[in-house]
Amino acid sequence: MTKRLIAAALCVVVLILLGWGTPYVSQEGERYSLYFREADLSAASGEDALQAEPLYIEAGEVRDTRELAERLMTELLAGPEDPALVSTIPAETTLLSLELDGTRVKVDLSSRYRLLSGVALALADYAITLTLTQLPEISSVSITVRGQQLAYRDRQVFYARDVLFASNEDVIGNVPVTLYYLDEDGGLMPQEVTLDLYEGDTQVGAVVKALLARPEDRDLISALPEGFQVTAVRLEESTCYVDLPSAALAELPEDANLPLALRALAESLLSLRSVEEVRYLVDGEFASVYGTASVLEPYTARN
Repeated sequence: MTKRLIAAALCVVVLILLGWGTPYVSQEGERYSLYFREADLSAASGEDALQAEPLYIEAGEVRDTRELAERLMTELLAGPEDPALVSTIPAETTLLSLELDGTRVKVDLSSRYRLLSGVALALADYAITLTLTQLPEISSVSITVRGQQLAYRDRQVFYARDVLFASNEDVIGNVPVTLYYLDEDGGLMPQEVTLDLYEGDTQVGAVVKALLARPEDRDLISALPEGFQVTAVRLEESTCYVDLPSAALAELPEDANLPLALRALAESLLSLRSVEEVRYLVDGEFASVYGTASVLEPYTARN
């Protein structure tokens, strides 16, 4: 079957949508598109980063727009059938809920989605957006993880017409940092890296984004437990404020070592020249504890 290509290459910034929103009807049923990434981007120079794989749904299989959107998301999470394509969404990500609010669809995914950052996150966000906004009743998409927005995104609502992907040409700067992970014995292990900064990025936001993603070194383990969330991060003078959501505590593993996790995050932020201390907030306010960790005192390079 012929695939529909979208002009969304990593080296191209504007997606041109033609004939959008009208499912193709054949004897096999109505045809919809599921958007996946080319498995080998290097071999597809000048080609599209995302490609559409057709999905046929017989009339009567779904009752309304919400059920159809859920069906499309379920098939998207299951991955492509074409071996030349790969999913933009981490394996084992599950759909927790899908709601329609007027012409906007609200998609809530499991914590695996939080492993994404940078261009990989942009590709996943827009693979979902393009898949769902092909339905005439849906014009925009919001994507949350266990009910929480990803604070390090530059936008929270996505439209098909706004599909933009960053390329190396969009890097506006870089910053050397030391990220702290866990070694095989459970101790903190520093790893010196250089982070790319894209338009809208801050240095402190880039550090948080990098730590929430998987470490590049397979011998290292993230110090942030599964389900760990950051609501917001900002730098005021030389103090970095990191806001943590209390609602996320219920989703953390019982054996989560929060004191060590917060230490790893603080030490990573303190490796920036502009940061002299790190203060943790809980739901936007100063607090004594966050779960099992004390957060009353600031973290500095000396403690």
